[in-house]
Amino acid sequence: MANIAIDAIKEVTYDAIVIGSGISGGWAAKELTGKGLRTLVLERGRDVKHIVDYPTTVTNPWEFEHRGQLPLEIREQNPIVSKCYAFYEGTTHFFVKDAEHPYVQEKPFDWIRGYQVGGKSLLWARQTQRWSDFDFEGPARDGFAVDWPIRYADLAPWYSYVEKFAGISGNKDGLATLPDGEFLPPHEWNCVESYFQKQVAGHYKDRHVIMGRAAHITKPQPIHFQQGRAQCQHRTICERGCPYGGYFSSNASTIPWAAKTGKMTLRPNSVVHSIIYDEKKGKAVGVRVVDATTHKMMEFYARIIFVNAAALNTNLVLLNSTSSRFPNGLGNDSGVLGKYVAFHNYRARISGEYDGMLESTTDGRRPNSPYIPRFRNVYKQEMDFLRGYAAGFSAGRMSHTNQDGIGASLKANLVKPILDGWYVGSHMMGETIPKESNFVALDGNLKDPFGIPQLRISVGYDDNDDKMVKDYIEQMTEMFTIAGFKNIKATDSKQAAGLDIHEMGGVRMGKDPKTSILNKWNQIHACKNVFVTDGACMTSTSTQNPSLTYMAMTARAADYAVKEMKKGTI
Repeated sequence: MANIAIDAIKEVTYDAIVIGSGISGGWAAKELTGKGLRTLVLERGRDVKHIVDYPTTVTNPWEFEHRGQLPLEIREQNPIVSKCYAFYEGTTHFFVKDAEHPYVQEKPFDWIRGYQVGGKSLLWARQTQRWSDFDFEGPARDGFAVDWPIRYADLAPWYSYVEKFAGISGNKDGLATLPDGEFLPPHEWNCVESYFQKQVAGHYKDRHVIMGRAAHITKPQPIHFQQGRAQCQHRTICERGCPYGGYFSSNASTIPWAAKTGKMTLRPNSVVHSIIYDEKKGKAVGVRVVDATTHKMMEFYARIIFVNAAALNTNLVLLNSTSSRFPNGLGNDSGVLGKYVAFHNYRARISGEYDGMLESTTDGRRPNSPYIPRFRNVYKQEMDFLRGYAAGFSAGRMSHTNQDGIGASLKANLVKPILDGWYVGSHMMGETIPKESNFVALDGNLKDPFGIPQLRISVGYDDNDDKMVKDYIEQMTEMFTIAGFKNIKATDSKQAAGLDIHEMGGVRMGKDPKTSILNKWNQIHACKNVFVTDGACMTSTSTQNPSLTYMAMTARAADYAVKEMKKGTI
């Protein structure tokens, strides 16, 4: 009987466990299996295999029952996720529905989630900028949050490492605020975007308009062909899944790459309940899982554990991992677990029109657009708000069609759109300040369908965010006016936090175990064989998109973890 028990434990024991299969979980799986570790990847959602599980990827607009629109009944049943720009008839299967995974909103918070293999890497907007030392030094300079335990130099080689594999397009712009990377050819500008770039450059020394850096393969390299991926086709329906692998996703890239090693076991429909801490051994030994199909509780064991469940769910897992040693959550000696959650401020937009260049128009579609890096509070504190904001920018030709006629004459009219002037538009992406008052916690009474405490979310805006919105609107209005744009209109959507889909923090990195959970290797200070490398680890949020930084941190942490395992220190 004893041998039977030992054999049963061996069957559920691995070298490593990765919780989550999204952007950072996929990288953890790739790196750990690539270094020879037998790795179990736990995904709470269903399996989604590259190409075969993209049911709408080649569906034409007229083939959708509702022409792509969501029926009123679905919108009313899903008031939160229906606010997401990417949620429509062609993508509903990749989004969590409101009623299926409840949570508690102490303040309005639109939590947008994708529970499946690949997670939100199937749905992201694919902007991939490196962070600079202006971002990593921000907390130390203005005193909000704690100092990052790393600087740009720590991540630079790992940025290069992941950029080459993922495929990032862009220009080498030579900006201190936005370090250059290992770029594939950039996407093209249209004439009004180029015109705006020149107007801004002519009036401001510290403001730049550049082409966005995006995770699209514009010129495949051998490493991309080895992944089975091909050049981006500019279909601009990326959120349905790309059968070409033209943009980076875990499904097209890291997960199948890990599977090819023969070292990965992927277990979908596995809702992680908690991490098991062995007080005698003084370390984590495994993970408790609720099977989403049978609701049966089971355990899996490993020497190291990477937590990549997506920022807020990673907080939930750690808070729910209690023991005599850690009664308030795994590694929570400092008491800051779940606190200092932050996000990005996308509230403001501005639009306008341009009467010039009517002899030109756009050509085809483009899955990317120009980008304006942060220019506020860069070299010194110059404004009445902390940190800054970046902005997107794009221009296109307005048109309408003559719908007169019938039969052949109607068809002839429809295929010849009548061009109007140009529209221009921009949106802000502001850095919010991590504060103790922005937190998540476990509800003491309410449980989810798997018997796990629901997450209480208490995260919102503050005066700093309002001042930033005001400044963005003023400055972009000035820049649009200088460029000769007309009918300029600015709006503050006052949307709830969360709709930006960039939630970060709660398990922050830091130099001091008394004020942080993770050290400079993304390793829990008080539980060295557990690593957190998704958005939960972020100490501050910068103005850049965070996904590329998650990838680089994950690859770096996995490399460190395996070296330490070989030394026998974890």
